[in-house]
Amino acid sequence: MRIVFFGAGRYVVPTLEMLKDNYDLALVVTTELGEMQAVPFFCKLYKKDFITVSKASDLISNFQLEGSNADLGIVANFGVMIPQNILDLFPLGILNIHPSLLPKYRGPTPGQTAILNNEKETGVTIMKVDKAMDHGPILAQEKTFILPTDTAESLYNKLFKQGSSMLGNILTKYEQGGVLLREQNHDEATFTQMLKREDGFINPQNPPQKEELERIARAYYPWPGAWTTAKLVPQGPDKVIKFLPEGKIQVEGGKEMPYKDFANGYPLGKQLLSDFHLL
Repeated sequence: MRIVFFGAGRYVVPTLEMLKDNYDLALVVTTELGEMQAVPFFCKLYKKDFITVSKASDLISNFQLEGSNADLGIVANFGVMIPQNILDLFPLGILNIHPSLLPKYRGPTPGQTAILNNEKETGVTIMKVDKAMDHGPILAQEKTFILPTDTAESLYNKLFKQGSSMLGNILTKYEQGGVLLREQNHDEATFTQMLKREDGFINPQNPPQKEELERIARAYYPWPGAWTTAKLVPQGPDKVIKFLPEGKIQVEGGKEMPYKDFANGYPLGKQLLSDFHLL
């Protein structure tokens, strides 16, 4: 079976490995530019053809996609809506590895949202892509516990690795028409939003309680981060201060450190921790 893969980032490398080892990986489409980034590096290492796109219009009338003669597309962590004319290129359609239990948490940030909402479990859905976002029928789902120490990074690493295994288990059966597709309950759908840098800003005038702030730090790690601005020296300039997972903190230009070292190292450090309910 010839397959085109759409995806970006180190989370998707297990899926690329699985496809390379078991199928004819005809083409990889990514949003990553630098040759040392995860997907381009993988493709160069294993001599796989790839193209880089930044928006949906880049996919339309792309001669490499049209000439791939692939049977199936696979999507994971791609971030670009795939137009209908590209969906129509694949006789078996396009399957998506989505890191939530659809129809819950459709959209770009399901892992971050699950941690922010203090969910105890989430999961992975393998679904068939249609013209709407995360809307298509479901092939498979598996649950996963969210650990109290999970960050967005660790959770996505876990979920996409799990999704790769799930996909590998059903692809041959799907090719043979042996997988039952189940329509989502669209009335129960919830949606997530794209994150911006400012979403991580913590208002020093109204900081959350310690438990919530630590949850924000885990959900927004490594990006956009949980951060604020404050003076650490009387009459000094405001500094950007990042709240990190595992009870650590980082001042712009400095190294991460435990709260205790921060409180002892800056004249106003202890007061800031107190204001943010971290002491």
